[in-house]
Amino acid sequence: MQIPMTFQEMGLKPAILRMIEKKGFQCPTPIQSEAIPPGLAGEDIMGQAKTGTGKTAAFGIPVLNGIRPQQGLQALVMCPTRELAVQVADEINSLGMALKTKALPIYGGQSIELQLRALRRQPEIVVATPGRLLDHL
Repeated sequence: MQIPMTFQEMGLKPAILRMIEKKGFQCPTPIQSEAIPPGLAGEDIMGQAKTGTGKTAAFGIPVLNGIRPQQGLQALVMCPTRELAVQVADEINSLGMALKTKALPIYGGQSIELQLRALRRQPEIVVATPGRLLDHL
């Protein structure tokens, strides 16, 4: 039986490790143990897990680890609903706070002009619903 890898053993940036610790994560959940290493290696990942198991961190941590702060848009996350887009952006912003990165939620029902202004500030990550993403394209 393989011993689960710790966050510290994954080769994460020190700033991300600080935010993981600050959030109170002690060891990776099963979905995080399975998804983070291949995500860090640049592989595509697909996973399924119950609510509250850390799925957003499972894909968000590898994304954040590869982000170059203040270098403009580098990642796009698609979410089916505005509620999930906001939740995912909030969690990614929380994990990336020490990196000074910005995840911007883009969804319908919010002023497209406000979103355009926010996009001009060049967030590193956009979390969008499909319909509003198409509006912006």
